[in-house]
Amino acid sequence: MRDPALKTGLTQIRLADPRFDLDVFLQGARAAFAMIVEAFAKGDKAALRPLLSDEVFGSFAGAIDQRAAAGHTLTTELVALENAEVTAAAMTATRARIGVRFTSQQINATRDAAGNVVEGDPSRIDTVVDLWAFERDTRSRDPNWQLVETRTPE
Repeated sequence: MRDPALKTGLTQIRLADPRFDLDVFLQGARAAFAMIVEAFAKGDKAALRPLLSDEVFGSFAGAIDQRAAAGHTLTTELVALENAEVTAAAMTATRARIGVRFTSQQINATRDAAGNVVEGDPSRIDTVVDLWAFERDTRSRDPNWQLVETRTPE
């Protein structure tokens, strides 16, 4: 780990939460990524709700509702999650925040009500890079992290 700010952030998280284990966190982040991508594609807001902060949930739910109102369906196949790399870590008061860069292979296609592809390509595998940030209150007994930010690299 060459980034001193990242190393310092992870140390601060370990000091605030001695049970924190980076490998366990990354396993959970990978699982959460797959669950969130799948639930978003299916429009499953109930599955998304506990995994997302209020702000991110509002954004995802709005996109799901917009898609449904247009009569569109999204199919997403997560072919491979190639990499999940921690890019940032910090403590703010009792809240731990970790940024993760996910690189995955996905097939995405949005279809209209008649089944015509309006976006994406159901026969093409694309490399998708996502930058996600997860947070949790280190004083909470709940060990789960919530997705608090999503973006794509510039």
